[in-house]
Amino acid sequence: MLRTNLTHVLSKDDHAKLLQENENVMICCGRMGPMCIPVYESMEELENEYTNIKFADMEFDTQDAEVIRNLPECSSFRGLPFVVYYKNGKVVKATSSIQSRDQITEILDENFEKVSV
Repeated sequence: MLRTNLTHVLSKDDHAKLLQENENVMICCGRMGPMCIPVYESMEELENEYTNIKFADMEFDTQDAEVIRNLPECSSFRGLPFVVYYKNGKVVKATSSIQSRDQITEILDENFEKVSV
């Protein structure tokens, strides 16, 4: 399990349930490496600002992470993490490699309506 404060997606079933129960989802599929940790940290901060989005992580090296690794949107990715944004269970954006908080926020604002607490 990844050492983050995010919701952990541990299986294909968890992934399916998360998408079924949440309209807006951001999943970061990676490791505890230098390209992934900044993304997890940004997600943990943004979780309080974007209350209408479910933020989660998934370990890249597990068998069940193929639900992310095998997405057509991720087929050309070479760098970790793979980050996938879902709306109503459909992929609306997918990115790879390190991303800044500003880059993530831009994607969230573009694809999901922000709801403040």
